[in-house]
Amino acid sequence: MAERKVLNKYYPPDFDPSKIPKLKREKNRQQKVRLMSPFSMRCNTCGQWIGKGTKFNARKETVEGEKFYSILIYRFYIRCTRCNAEITFKTDPGNIGYVCEQGAQRNFEPWRDEEEQVEEERKKKEEEEENNPMRALENRTEESRREMEILDALDEIQTKNALQARVDVDSAIEHVAEKRVRLEELKKKAEDEEIERLVKNAFSTVDGERVKRVRKNVDGDSDVDYDNGDDERDEEERLAKVRQKKLFAGSFGKQEGGFGKSPSSSTLGKQKEKFLDIRVKPKATAQPNPTETNTKVKNKSADPPPPETSSGDNNLLGSLVGGYSSGSDSE
Repeated sequence: MAERKVLNKYYPPDFDPSKIPKLKREKNRQQKVRLMSPFSMRCNTCGQWIGKGTKFNARKETVEGEKFYSILIYRFYIRCTRCNAEITFKTDPGNIGYVCEQGAQRNFEPWRDEEEQVEEERKKKEEEEENNPMRALENRTEESRREMEILDALDEIQTKNALQARVDVDSAIEHVAEKRVRLEELKKKAEDEEIERLVKNAFSTVDGERVKRVRKNVDGDSDVDYDNGDDERDEEERLAKVRQKKLFAGSFGKQEGGFGKSPSSSTLGKQKEKFLDIRVKPKATAQPNPTETNTKVKNKSADPPPPETSSGDNNLLGSLVGGYSSGSDSE
């Protein structure tokens, strides 16, 4: 039994579609379509009311010579349901609707009210400007401000589009690399500031006074310097050290020339120990703050009083000679 609705058709082996002639259709021929009336209308012949949404078998064609920009305009042909009179209407892309051409009259056109309202507002505005010059000036100022805002917005959009157009993979990678370098520089700067802060805390007191660490001489002696700006005390310390060296050298020269014997190692050690124990006591005004004791090195033994004048030097020479004689006797 054959199918009522044939889905597949038989093509013989000798079928050649190129031999079938092409149909020549008219360029602007009418097409039969099924549609519903897009608006309510009244027939001009019999006065029959045709409601919106009534179904019709219509003919459609393209309107020649009319376009809304690049949009084609179509015309439709229907017949009245009562008198069978022909009614035509066409599309209106400008108002997003339809326009009734002949055979009927549209009951309501929404864009007409909008056009009338716009026209009334325009006339009212012109009358106000004629009667009130200040109002006209305000309107012109408002229009100028609105134009400037529109131009600024347009310029901003163009700039943003230009930036987006210039962005590529290489520039994005370069931007990321520059950002990483800036972060590293900021990190290094923060570390340097932290180190500087720690150094400042280590070499300064709570009051902001700077201090120096222990400085050792060549012979193993250690001196504690207080960087408090006391130049006179520093000069006294330097002169005392020079005086010690001269006395030490002179005493050994006399011993070698007068007796012809070199002092023993034990004697030299005692003499050196005596000289090493000599310190210059700082003035009372230059005493360090008790809070600075953790940053200054304490001497192993208490500081003796500062060396006196020539009488102190004579006593020192006497002790040296006594030590030398005791050493020679022991030998």
